[in-house]
Amino acid sequence: MLTISLISFILAVPLFAHKITATVFTRIVAIVLFYSAILTWNSLYYLPLSQGGVGLYSGLFHVSTTTLAFQILVCVVGAILLAGWGPTTNLKFGNSKVSIERSVSVNTNFVHVNTMNEYSMIVLFSVLGSVLLISSYNFLSMYMGIELQSFAAYILCSLYRNSQSATFAGLKYFLLGSLASGIIVLGTAIIYAGTGITGFDDLATLISVGDISSANTYVTLSIAGGLLLIGIGYIFKVGAAPLYNWSPDVYDGVPTVITSWVSTMPKIGILVFLLNLSFIVTGYDLSWNTEFLQGSDLFTSYAKPFQTLLLVSSVLSFIVGSIVGLSQVRIKRLLTFSTINHVGFLLLALAVSTEESVEGFVFYLVQYSLTNVNTFLTILAFGYITKGILQNNSSVREFVLLDDLKGQFYKNPLLVISFSVSLFSMAGIPPLMGFFAKQMVLYSVSYNYSYVAILAIVMSVISASYYLKIVQLMFFQKDSVPTTLSSEGETSETGTPLITSMHSSVIAILTLMISLYLFDSSILLNACHLLSLSLFSS
Repeated sequence: MLTISLISFILAVPLFAHKITATVFTRIVAIVLFYSAILTWNSLYYLPLSQGGVGLYSGLFHVSTTTLAFQILVCVVGAILLAGWGPTTNLKFGNSKVSIERSVSVNTNFVHVNTMNEYSMIVLFSVLGSVLLISSYNFLSMYMGIELQSFAAYILCSLYRNSQSATFAGLKYFLLGSLASGIIVLGTAIIYAGTGITGFDDLATLISVGDISSANTYVTLSIAGGLLLIGIGYIFKVGAAPLYNWSPDVYDGVPTVITSWVSTMPKIGILVFLLNLSFIVTGYDLSWNTEFLQGSDLFTSYAKPFQTLLLVSSVLSFIVGSIVGLSQVRIKRLLTFSTINHVGFLLLALAVSTEESVEGFVFYLVQYSLTNVNTFLTILAFGYITKGILQNNSSVREFVLLDDLKGQFYKNPLLVISFSVSLFSMAGIPPLMGFFAKQMVLYSVSYNYSYVAILAIVMSVISASYYLKIVQLMFFQKDSVPTTLSSEGETSETGTPLITSMHSSVIAILTLMISLYLFDSSILLNACHLLSLSLFSS
């Protein structure tokens, strides 16, 4: 479905770009993604999927209930991000009325008015890459999926060529992302040189029969070193500490609508693949962790470096995401360090690799995706509502600094409440989803790594301070009302909001999903439990 839609859009963009607006293109892609999610949901009832999964294309891909569930998440989140894209308004310049598509091309503090029909096509490339990466079962398909996803993200970041900040961010993202891809290729080449294997199933079989006494052999060192390099490359791409230096500049330099995409969608595919990789390094026997604590030799030379890498990256992500985030005065840079902190929790769950931690990982990834999407859509909505049209009638204001949020409760109370719910959930304040997600991860690691759990709790308390700072600015500080465009094309204190009803509805639905979890939590909890059980039973 995604491939057919992508080919259709490649043909439609040059043929119908002058007849179909950018907003219509995005709405069509959102419908395509929702329909793809429905088709994937129907595939869950295919019986062989519950019996270990199905291999496709000679073992290049492996489809199971777990991979299909995350593919549904990718499609739904992608459709939600597109559903609130590109409000349209009618502006008057003199006596002429001009209909203008409002997409975001950031230039320091403002958003230029232009159309981007190519945005929808590139988004489809990104979703297709994520879907392929989630189902990858071979080093060849893995590299194809990660590069398809990465190149789409590079193009999205540099899509607005008239913006100096966006161009710089896209170039930096491309250069450092290519470096990470090179590390992944190097790790793959080392494994292939030592074993001649490219399939994950064959590699896991070789690892499962490996002997700790042969740790100095060429084959063993090739597998352990190659998997470690692949893990480093993916940690680089997911923006976890200490390989995070690119993410604050990139996320802050691109438009908010692009930031919402690149901070959410690529991470889902990469983190799910890291989950699969954690199974591979243990030969699909995650009981090694418990048995190692009992003195067993199942803690092999393959698993130990990979687990250490995840643990170190997790601890550093806690510290960097919490401490460095305290000094930020720009909204998207602060949320970038917030993301690094959340990635630390996800990596911690992967490092432990028990049934409880995998369940916590699945739940945390779902809630983080929904909360992060709602947060960025709300920030984007602030810019549409408060508008701030310049005198040349060429730009729409985008919220950049924390001070821009001052007194927003007195102007847009419902939107501020929605934003606050997302922030409280990210801070882990009960009874919201974020609290239970952190609780599940910390509970799963408290037995084996209590010191890491204590550190995570302390860092969560510290990070909650900058979330509360944002809430304090919105509720308890007043600021002047930004100027908006009047019916005569002049700047004034009032005007028609540029936000669409679709955009408002999406934000409201996401907020309800985050807040109403308390009243009916069994559905999501049971789904995550069944997904984790399917991984261990297969």
